[in-house]
Amino acid sequence: MTARPSEAPIGVIGVGYVGLVTGVCFATLGHHVVCMDIDEAKIALLRSGGVPIYEPGLAELMADARARLTFTTSAVELFDACRTLFVAVDTPPSPSGDADLTRIDAVIREVAARGGEHLLVMKSTVPVGTGDRVLAQLEAAGLEGIGYASNPEFLREGAAVDDVLHPDRIVIGAFDAADGDAVAALYEGVDAPVVRTTVPSAEMIKYASNAFLATKISFINEIANVCEHVGADVRTVAYGMGLDRRIGPSFLQAGIGYGGSCFPKDVQALKQLAGNSGYHFQLLNAVIEVNHLQKRLVVAKLKRRLGTLRGKRVALLGLTFKPHTDDLREAASIVLAARLLAEGAEVAACDPMVAPGGHPLFPGVEIVGGALDAVESADAVVLVTEWPEYVGLDWREVKGAMRGAHLIDGRNVLDVYAVRAAGLSYDGVGVDGAALRPVDAAER
Repeated sequence: MTARPSEAPIGVIGVGYVGLVTGVCFATLGHHVVCMDIDEAKIALLRSGGVPIYEPGLAELMADARARLTFTTSAVELFDACRTLFVAVDTPPSPSGDADLTRIDAVIREVAARGGEHLLVMKSTVPVGTGDRVLAQLEAAGLEGIGYASNPEFLREGAAVDDVLHPDRIVIGAFDAADGDAVAALYEGVDAPVVRTTVPSAEMIKYASNAFLATKISFINEIANVCEHVGADVRTVAYGMGLDRRIGPSFLQAGIGYGGSCFPKDVQALKQLAGNSGYHFQLLNAVIEVNHLQKRLVVAKLKRRLGTLRGKRVALLGLTFKPHTDDLREAASIVLAARLLAEGAEVAACDPMVAPGGHPLFPGVEIVGGALDAVESADAVVLVTEWPEYVGLDWREVKGAMRGAHLIDGRNVLDVYAVRAAGLSYDGVGVDGAALRPVDAAER
């Protein structure tokens, strides 16, 4: 016998990025939600009304749904109150590149120890076959009252709330159709196609989706690198490509590569999963290699402009892997800063979500409070993260604060002519700034 929809609260195990957004959004839909995490400091902050992550709109939704949210460190409280349990614990990469399921295994041990009738709904990104393995573990423990479903998340940091409440699709894989029905019922009021499938297919949809998006990014970056050699402009090329409905415009923004908590680890995990199954996934090897290359190309461009980087001061604008998030996981800035320091450069940086001072991910980097502080006496500036406040900078003011006069637009978002009119040289990604037509007086 497995869990069915009831008036009982929904449980969320793991109140990290995915778990917190999921729990708050379910509360917004009218459900009572019990969120459990072993991090006592995080739970204390949430109980006081604080939010441990930055995600636009999340704090406001949490405040509005406060009466339907409970935060606890007690597994007893969670299991006693909830029949349906969303598992949203972290699955970081292991040294081998596989997904580390240590936290998943801890949850399963907790479930096995407590028993009862529950429906486990896997939100965490797990390798294909995890559901079968979990079901076998539960059956071996004699826990026939535990159901299992896969309901992968497709959250974009910076737009996660909208992605839960207005998703492109809801994917539900279940061993028992009734368990799938129970999960689908929780999304009542959300207008989106519901894909009902097997557990392995649901698990693969998540990995395949992220791998394909990462592939589009690496492909357009390869095109950008060719554009620099042949005099084409990748921005126009991407626009022309994107008008083809078979291709579409999304994820065709050339730059210095993808980062964050999902793409790097999921692409690597899918490659590893294929290898463990006896298949060599050549395409994903190239996707990963191109993504690493993009950061090295920035350093190469700086060396072409400045010569040796030893003793040069380089300012990095933006540190998070994308704007509108405080996430630094696998951010391009980490690799870029380390490479610049290895070349002997002095590195200053700023980001709206990173406090001035030292940071463990950026040893040796001077992190300051604002863009003008970062560019002070700099020989070159690199736009790493396209925060609006950096895109809209007064470039004449920037040039006046600098010692040198070179800028690399790592996201191809700046007004090239405004940058050049300020007296700065410009390098984009797949954009030949030197070949652009001169700026006339009317454009200044």
